[in-house]
Amino acid sequence: MSRDPDCVFCKVVAVELPASVVYEDEGVVAFLDIAPLAEGHILVVSREHHTRFSEFPPQECAKLASVLPALGRALMDVTGAEGFNLLVNEGVVAGQAVDHLHFHLIPRKEGDLLGYRWNAGKYKDGRATELAAAYQAALVKHQ
Repeated sequence: MSRDPDCVFCKVVAVELPASVVYEDEGVVAFLDIAPLAEGHILVVSREHHTRFSEFPPQECAKLASVLPALGRALMDVTGAEGFNLLVNEGVVAGQAVDHLHFHLIPRKEGDLLGYRWNAGKYKDGRATELAAAYQAALVKHQ
């Protein structure tokens, strides 16, 4: 199993650091965030050390993703949340603070004031078609 001895989440997985674990299996550990955005904020990590979602092996991604729906339902039951945000931050520029791939499950309630910016824009004529073609070509290279 790959592990980074300096990684705080690898230390949680190895039970070298304490955590309030809510779920674990052979490939995944889910625990409460120690700096939650809302009460009940869960982090879901792979037992294997991976830094970026874009480099996460598909078979491990499938294992991790398979537990997310049940964790989301449990989160809503326990916290009384009306919904939740499921997110992953890739890289420091996107807000990734720990260099170990992790998903956030953040409980949401009406009026919780968490929010986020969603500054929707528009594509200039033809730009969406150009971008779609570029994505299709890049996917051929990366699959």
